Amino acid sequence: MEILYFLIPMSITVVLIIMGVFGWALHSGQFDDLEREGERILTDEATPLDDGQVRKGG
Repeated sequence: MEILYFLIPMSITVVLIIMGVFGWALHSGQFDDLEREGERILTDEATPLDDGQVRKGG
């Protein structure tokens, strides 16, 4: 029974942390324009390589 004195505040803390991370992601624009990212992988546009990257295979 004494474990509840630890588990209840701990679970409330975890829920508050999760809500804080979700609020941060929501206000920083992480969920803006989801359709564009889903369609981006379907296009045949070649993405430019960075200086340190090397194209393998072809």
